[in-house]
Amino acid sequence: MLKTYKINIGQKSIEIEIGKLAQKANGAVTVRCGDTLLLVTAVASKTAREGIDFLPLSVDVAEKAYAAGKLPGGFFKREGRPGSDAILNARLIDRPLRPLFPKSFHNDIQIIVNVLATDQENTHESLGIIGASCALAISDIPFLDPVGACNIGYIDGDFIINPTYEELSNSDIDLTVAGTEDAIMMVEAGANIVPEEQLLEALKIAQDQNKEIVKVIKEIQSELGKEKWVISESSNRFDASDLQIKDIKDTLIKCHEEDISGDPKSEVLNSLKERIANDDKDIDKQLDTLIHDVEMDILRDNITEKEQRPDGRNLDQIRLLESEVGYVPRVHGSSIFRRGDTHVLSIVTLASEGEKQRIDNLSPISEKYFIHHYNFPDFSVGEVGRGLFTGRREIGHGALAERALFPVIPSQEDFPYTIRVVSEVVSSNGSTSMASVCAGTMSLMDAGVPISAPVAGIAMGLIINSEGKYSILTDIQGAEDHFGDMDFKVAGTQEGVTALQMDIKVKGITFEIMEEALEKAKVARLTILENLVSTIDVPRENVSKYAPKLLTINIPKDKIGAVIGSGGSVIRGMIDEFEVTIDIDDEGKVVIGGTDEDSLNAAIERIDGLTREIQQGDLFEGKVVRIMPFGAFVELLPGKDGLVHISELAEGHVDTVEDVVQIGDELKVIVKKVDDMGRIDLSTRVDHYVSGPGFEEMAKKGNDRRNRSSNSNRDRGNRSRDRDNRSRRKPRPPELRN
Repeated sequence: MLKTYKINIGQKSIEIEIGKLAQKANGAVTVRCGDTLLLVTAVASKTAREGIDFLPLSVDVAEKAYAAGKLPGGFFKREGRPGSDAILNARLIDRPLRPLFPKSFHNDIQIIVNVLATDQENTHESLGIIGASCALAISDIPFLDPVGACNIGYIDGDFIINPTYEELSNSDIDLTVAGTEDAIMMVEAGANIVPEEQLLEALKIAQDQNKEIVKVIKEIQSELGKEKWVISESSNRFDASDLQIKDIKDTLIKCHEEDISGDPKSEVLNSLKERIANDDKDIDKQLDTLIHDVEMDILRDNITEKEQRPDGRNLDQIRLLESEVGYVPRVHGSSIFRRGDTHVLSIVTLASEGEKQRIDNLSPISEKYFIHHYNFPDFSVGEVGRGLFTGRREIGHGALAERALFPVIPSQEDFPYTIRVVSEVVSSNGSTSMASVCAGTMSLMDAGVPISAPVAGIAMGLIINSEGKYSILTDIQGAEDHFGDMDFKVAGTQEGVTALQMDIKVKGITFEIMEEALEKAKVARLTILENLVSTIDVPRENVSKYAPKLLTINIPKDKIGAVIGSGGSVIRGMIDEFEVTIDIDDEGKVVIGGTDEDSLNAAIERIDGLTREIQQGDLFEGKVVRIMPFGAFVELLPGKDGLVHISELAEGHVDTVEDVVQIGDELKVIVKKVDDMGRIDLSTRVDHYVSGPGFEEMAKKGNDRRNRSSNSNRDRGNRSRDRDNRSRRKPRPPELRN
């Protein structure tokens, strides 16, 4: 049966259609907003995976080139592995759904979002969450509660629901919120340094919309939903006696009180297992589950009842902070940030404007000049793992830190570089993404990048005990993250927030908890900022001697072709000859980059010559390139010749041109005249014309014409560091929206 439902969100309408496509899936819907159309399917295996204690949920977003009327790039002209944008969207869908499945459900679940069409206007991130929620709701897969999702923008004092790509490029807030009818499940935000109060207002608007979306999904579920599978509440947990549980609890408390950890703790627990062991072949795994649960209960009770954290800190205390800059030689900028046992090394590379990253996805944004990459090697947690592979976690954490730093990055008009920051996690014990923000800020300043303000980040946690009492934790570490109920990351400057991300493991949290967490995060952020600026308080005045130096000149638009040459021959020749980079935009701005100042100046002189307007009175030293009976042609600039008439070759009479000059001779000449057809008359009698009564007037006419036509004043990269952030809004790359 084919049915269509409409949901009005702000000024837009979302259509959900059921019954046309993918009938064999457990649940399938199409979601449409404008001409952006998604097919979302949900499928689950009939049997549970044996021996696991987690939810095997996978979410994939398939962005097909045909959706935007394009052919895929590459030799095969076929889509390969998903790009960063698709991976980030998949993570965005996964995060609010995962906590809403039964804890004992261990069947494989796969959600696939196929982007069938995009109108390059309406974004599809929140549509994917709505589609996945609806597909699960109408399926027979056990799913506890549908969620809604929407985006919020903020432009000139007004909140905008589900803004377009164009609106987002001018928005001070880019917020995605997913929630059930009762509570918020997930938050992802980038902001142009806005106060916490403004974000809370946006969150409330978003959640009001989500409630309306959930009502419609529940209506669809009641009409078309399948009967849900019945899931057994049994688990792999060892059926221990009260005495055995007390023994486990006493052992774990003793380990904590005596500060026993690592291998000694493992030895204590192994001894405990031997005392409890029976003939069950799976006893070790079952005991591990039981010990995990008891340890979680102890940690929760200690925090909520005694305000006692595993490492002895109080609830609002930040771990020991240390930072330094300039550690790595020869790179363009570097720093190390340490927060307890979490250590991040950050390195900056500066490149020419032409090395911007090209983006080939379904968004209208095609390039970006600020890039942040995050690496999390296995040695950072003392393990042997999968090697140097970039996974979804690395892409997600890198994008979050990139989003946090982006609002303070200078525009390319102020700083014409492509900037890459790489965060290397060398030791991890919680909140490495926020440590990457702190390290990234310092390495950018060490590299001489004129950021508008330092940025710091902090991760907040939440612990709720069995009686519902909660505690908010500042600067969570590994155990608190693992056993806790919330990971709430906030980054920003002293003035406001630049990025926000919230994930939870419970069924939603209240606004009161979020408001309290934001306020405590602000206090912690300001404390960390004090540490950063005590190490380096302002960007260095100059970039590293190893970084490319960039010089900018402006040329007339009609001269761009002369610099590029036929098929790019001229510009490629200069790049090879001077060993520089040369980038030209459609407005005639030319940026020349290189490490050798002489080469830079030589390249600029060549470009000046190619684009220079030759005027009356100009003096040149040129080479004779052609001889005719009536005179000699002299090359003044590459591709520009002038004629010295035989009568102007010398003061007296000349019988033949060859009596005075030969091809290849260097001549000092003056421009007598440039006619309407661009033909240039020259003379070697420079002194005659310079000392003559008409020279000053001739030169003045030439200078007047030159001043009217020339706009090739050099801009040596003067940088305005005091520009208001709001006056230089930049389109937000798609990877920064997730």
